Amino acid sequence: MLQDKAIIITGSATGIGRAIARRCVAEGARVLIHDREESARLVVEELAPHAALYLDDLTDPDAPTRIIEAGVNAFGRLDGLVNNAAFIPRSDIRTTDTALFDTVMAINVRAPLLLIQAALPHLEASKGCVLNIGSVNAYCGEPPLLAYSISKGALMTLSRNLGDALHFYHGVRVNQINPGWVLTENEYRRKVEENLPEGWPDHLPRAVNPSGRLIQPETIAAASIYWLSDASRPISGSVVELEQYPIIGRNPPKEVTN
Repeated sequence: MLQDKAIIITGSATGIGRAIARRCVAEGARVLIHDREESARLVVEELAPHAALYLDDLTDPDAPTRIIEAGVNAFGRLDGLVNNAAFIPRSDIRTTDTALFDTVMAINVRAPLLLIQAALPHLEASKGCVLNIGSVNAYCGEPPLLAYSISKGALMTLSRNLGDALHFYHGVRVNQINPGWVLTENEYRRKVEENLPEGWPDHLPRAVNPSGRLIQPETIAAASIYWLSDASRPISGSVVELEQYPIIGRNPPKEVTN
């Protein structure tokens, strides 16, 4: 579905980003693997010769321009941009200080905006698209994810706004998917650090895990291909939840909650 397309994926050393990169290559695309961690080199080696590497820090406001230039220089064109990179600190009303808030917004909102700005001429030329990776936390969020939830709400507004404006004026589609709880290696490690036991995904209550199995990164990657391909044309400005249960109006059975 993505034969010969050139796609930039931010934050693709691990987790959802890496899964999307793998699936894009399997579908015929060439990908720019972006991250700030050296471990991204392992992904490029795995996907060679269909992947190129660019390391940069999205807290630098000049990084988005450099990332887009790296992708265009590597492949000669740009057909898709996946804004996947995110900073997910634990914070609530007491612990969300100015520095943390600014860092979260810089990575999770400002960087996607600046990446789209820099990519726009190239995406207009290819009639390409943007896929933003959000979160169901955009709607209200968990108590210990205040700053992160705010940023994902802002990203959702960005996607809907640009999904309208860029499609009409430039022929560039912008859509967003909002994953629920995804079992990445980082999420597994984080929960162990927060005192859940080893093997915790196998012992979650059905109230938060109705299927008995957390969402896998590969599931998100499979859904991403539709939005990056021409199969989803002409849809733009859509936000789609990828969660195990309805976000609005959920009413778990009493036998699950008791």
